[in-house]
Amino acid sequence: MSSAPRSWPHLVGKSTEEAIEAIKRDTGFSKIQVVGPGMMVTMDYRTDRVRIHADKHGRVASTPTVG
Repeated sequence: MSSAPRSWPHLVGKSTEEAIEAIKRDTGFSKIQVVGPGMMVTMDYRTDRVRIHADKHGRVASTPTVG
């Protein structure tokens, strides 16, 4: 089992750029998607992807998680 985190609650309120760097550093993932307000996403679950939900100011709006 991997010791990398599966969620990053401490990133809420940070810039999306800062969040991307922290998540890449923790996981090595290349599939990190920033989802803006009102954007549609697929409902599939992927263990190699993290979605960062951002507010209109480019700040992390909710806890990024693997999936």
